[in-house]
Amino acid sequence: MRVSLSNRQSTMRRTSLDKIIAHQKNTANIRNICILAHVDHGKTTLADCLVASNGIISNRLAGKLRYLDSREDEQIRGITMKSSGISLHFTSDENDYLVNLIDSPGHVDFSSEVSTAVRLCDGAIIIVDAVEGVCPQTQAVLRQAWLENIRPVLVINKIDRLIVELKLTAQESYTHLQKILEQVNAVTGSLFTSKVLEERAEKSTDMQSCENQSGEQVYDWSAGLEETDDSHLYFSPDQGNVVFASAIDGWGFRIQQFAQIYSKKMGIKAEVLLKTLWGDFYLNAKAKKIMKGAQTKGKKTLFVQLVLENIWSLYEAVLTRRDKEKTEKMVTSLGLNVSARDFRHTDPKVLLSAICSQWLPLSQAVLTMVCSKLPSPLDISAERVEKLMCVGARRFDSLPEKTQELKRAFLECKNDETAPVIVFVSKMFAVDSKSLPQNRLRPLSQDELAQRRELARQRHAERLSAIQGPDAPEHAGNGSLLKTEVPAAENSCQGGELLCSQMEAITLKANKTEEDEKEHFIAFARVYSGLARKGQKVFVLGPKYDPAETLNKLPEGCSATDDLSSIPHMACCTLENLYLLMGRELEELEEVPSGNVLGIGGMGEYILKSATISTSSACPPFTPLNFEANPIVRVAVEPKHPSEMHKLVRGMKLLNQADPCAEVLIQETGEHVLVTAGEVHLQRCLDDLRQRFAKIEISASEPIIPFRETIIQPPKVDMVNEDMGKQQKVAVIHQVKEEQSKSLEGFHVDASGLVTLTTSNKLATIGVRAMPLPEEVTRLLEENGDLIRTMEQFNLSVKEGKKTLEINQKTLESIQQLKQKLESLLQGRKWRNAVYCIWSFGPRRYGPNILLNRLDGYQRPSVWQCLDKAKNDIGLYRDFDNSIVSGFQLATLSGPMCEEPLMGVCFSVEKWDMKVPHTLTHDSHQDSVGEDASGDIAQPAQPAACEEPQEAHVQPTSNSNKRRNEPAVTDCYGPFSGQIIAAMKEACRHAFQAKPQRLMAAMYTCEIMATAEVLGRVYGVLSKREGRVLLEEMKEGTDMFIIKAVLPVAESFGFADDIRKRTSGLASPQLIFSHWEVISSDPFWVPTTEEEYLHFGEKADSENQAHKYMNAVRKRKGLYVEEKIVEHAEKQRTLGRNK
Repeated sequence: MRVSLSNRQSTMRRTSLDKIIAHQKNTANIRNICILAHVDHGKTTLADCLVASNGIISNRLAGKLRYLDSREDEQIRGITMKSSGISLHFTSDENDYLVNLIDSPGHVDFSSEVSTAVRLCDGAIIIVDAVEGVCPQTQAVLRQAWLENIRPVLVINKIDRLIVELKLTAQESYTHLQKILEQVNAVTGSLFTSKVLEERAEKSTDMQSCENQSGEQVYDWSAGLEETDDSHLYFSPDQGNVVFASAIDGWGFRIQQFAQIYSKKMGIKAEVLLKTLWGDFYLNAKAKKIMKGAQTKGKKTLFVQLVLENIWSLYEAVLTRRDKEKTEKMVTSLGLNVSARDFRHTDPKVLLSAICSQWLPLSQAVLTMVCSKLPSPLDISAERVEKLMCVGARRFDSLPEKTQELKRAFLECKNDETAPVIVFVSKMFAVDSKSLPQNRLRPLSQDELAQRRELARQRHAERLSAIQGPDAPEHAGNGSLLKTEVPAAENSCQGGELLCSQMEAITLKANKTEEDEKEHFIAFARVYSGLARKGQKVFVLGPKYDPAETLNKLPEGCSATDDLSSIPHMACCTLENLYLLMGRELEELEEVPSGNVLGIGGMGEYILKSATISTSSACPPFTPLNFEANPIVRVAVEPKHPSEMHKLVRGMKLLNQADPCAEVLIQETGEHVLVTAGEVHLQRCLDDLRQRFAKIEISASEPIIPFRETIIQPPKVDMVNEDMGKQQKVAVIHQVKEEQSKSLEGFHVDASGLVTLTTSNKLATIGVRAMPLPEEVTRLLEENGDLIRTMEQFNLSVKEGKKTLEINQKTLESIQQLKQKLESLLQGRKWRNAVYCIWSFGPRRYGPNILLNRLDGYQRPSVWQCLDKAKNDIGLYRDFDNSIVSGFQLATLSGPMCEEPLMGVCFSVEKWDMKVPHTLTHDSHQDSVGEDASGDIAQPAQPAACEEPQEAHVQPTSNSNKRRNEPAVTDCYGPFSGQIIAAMKEACRHAFQAKPQRLMAAMYTCEIMATAEVLGRVYGVLSKREGRVLLEEMKEGTDMFIIKAVLPVAESFGFADDIRKRTSGLASPQLIFSHWEVISSDPFWVPTTEEEYLHFGEKADSENQAHKYMNAVRKRKGLYVEEKIVEHAEKQRTLGRNK
């Protein structure tokens, strides 16, 4: 023990910058790690202990200082809001390691910061609270680590809570810890199983499928799991990838430490102890053997007897009984050196921390585990490299040869001149000028002090001569000189010069102050290959950069130093400054070898949020980051003084760049909208705008709540659960249709709900029917938005005659599965062949709404043509096909209820007739792509400028190059294509209104941990805010209840504060966006039956939740709201007043 103590004391000295720079070149001994956990599980406290091991902060302040939480609001709230890095030196087994540590947030609002940290790392420390166990964010961070192919290790923290709070015995704690390990391994196991099944499915498609007698395909899923070795994936103390710790008390251990101690004491081999210290083993004192079956025989396990009981007895002696004699005896037997001041301290926690941090130093246990169990940058897997290099649906083997050769550079991770420099920037973060190393105050050398003294003497002499003026006598060594008269003009000239010099000084000072207050952006990055040097010329590659296109344009062997023509999504720049990230400080570097995390200055003009930097133009952009939480909370922001609008615009641009998750939009109304992940994230963004980026007073609107509009099947019962008669139902629909028909000419709705609309010039008629999609189909379309977008990109490239987009096999299989699932879900007479008749998806061509082609005689190319490339030439696009799609996209983007996007609606086009005069289209007849079945000639579409701006990028026909010189079809009503778009949009809106309309609200999943005393108050807050409890269960071994509920986003603002106030801080919720849910009440409902009149009254003025939400959105958007306003009224006089 004394040897390990001396090692610990030697590492406590502050590591010099030169030593860290030297270790950066030894790639094999570099460990890039991040700390991941649920909120308040002890990430920053653990980071403090690791930082203290390098002497950067005092051991006594570890856990209290929160060194890596450098923001003021982080310190006030007690949570981490941004990921920040620091480089630490560690010596283990005479090997020097450089650990690049990144601390990340645990709050769900800042999960985007976790994504930026995970991308730069090779390993992760997962922390789990010993009392709370696996929480929602624990599962989320394990999934993120899995998706990025990085290896995790486990720290079970806050074991002191089992002793102090839960009062568990050592044996009970062992059982509790076993359950936590099982929970964590269950999450890992589920991720592993899904991966194996996916790989097995891929292999089975390549191999010939077995067929049984009935002709059905047989897949043996279990075989894949049996054959694959997963033993290295799971956390187990005997494998050395688990640390038991209490970061606040400064101790932690792996069972390896106790195995070595007891092997010397008991004479048992350390390897045997290592295998038996964790598990169902006990020590037979008589036989002096370790035997199995402790639980069945009622014996104490080795872990309890040799490890936990020692820790429990120490806590009992120091904290519970405060037995000074026993404590001194334990300290002496452990060979520790505890100061007399610690013994005399009134707080027993100080003494406990002093003993534990020497006996079982946490930093020693964690860093030893990190260095022995986590990989170096040299151990990066080929699978991870290919995943990083393949953006979207592209296959690795479809990339250019030069790009594929870069894979070797990733795997070798060389530092020499020949290796191409490849750097990935995961985020940009802002620092003020004072924090930059070049602007930091430093001690002056002797020569600089002498120079400054000389300058001060000269200035003093000049000042004296100016004050004395020309009349003052001047003394020399040989006597006094005669007085001379100076003209008044010369005197005034000197005064003017003095005034000018003072003005220059004031101006310089003002400029310097402005420069000091300016925010500088540093790129948070990692070098994957090559040697990054200060002043080096590099390419900055955007997310849409295509190396194949660039390699064809650029000459062979070109570099960033050459004068190149402009290439889309690529810029040339210089690496101005390189920094070593040291928590709150930055240290300037001249060069950074591969495998290291660094900060890059001067990239603010070239990188918005993330980017890839390389010296090779063949390098592809890295795969975009995986964000767990999408921004959903919106507010409109404006300055309190309109004259400061330009400062707000500049500030929002800076905020957009500094925050990986925040989005900044300018709406059609001119509002500046800020989109954030949650309430805490929103508050932080607004504070940053006020204090750092805009530096002005701003006012933010109430949160803009997103809704969706949908339709449902006609309800069978009314609002009082009475059966609705057919007569009454038809009457209501006809009443609505009559009102609609009055408002629009050329509009007709038949009894079946088919809406027919004629264009303004009476030359085209469109018939559309709206149907609600099954809930499972809507959910499926929403989950597979990326796949649908890939399909649309492929179809567009085929339509425009461009080079066909290469789609990898895995994506094609996913598209095939999507098609099969849609076929299985869309069953019944009305959905017959619906999957093959899909015209488009919307809004934005990948949303959860469908446009069906039910026209007789119009067979257009299928949206599934990427699955069967051999049949691409089947079917032709009819003229104005794109106008129909554009009208559908506009209709689904803003619905008729409150201009919110539609969701779960299917529009079926059942009629489309065009009667255009032959004289206008004689020249274009021979080039037309298709004709109507009745013989009416389809007309060419107008250029994109005539269409709606949202769809300007869409080409109208597959033969667009032939059509540039064709005459336009225009009359007094405007371009014909525009009229079709408008007619299609209106037809969709009226078809939507012909069905029962409903609003859909965004819903949060809410998880709350609370004790039994405050359970009733939690339910009270939930019910007040329209929440619905899904599950309530007691956490085994504790007095805590876990409540799972759903809560509308519209009611969530202030919810966390309300819960904390009502429960005196004993309960805190975690809100994660979950799904969209239909609000059951009809926003347009009025009483129609006798029962409804009796129940709700004639006015029915009880609050309708859906109507309230709809009117609030319409008011915000400036739309018409029908509400009764009392202008003139008389106060009712009571009889008592009249007397």
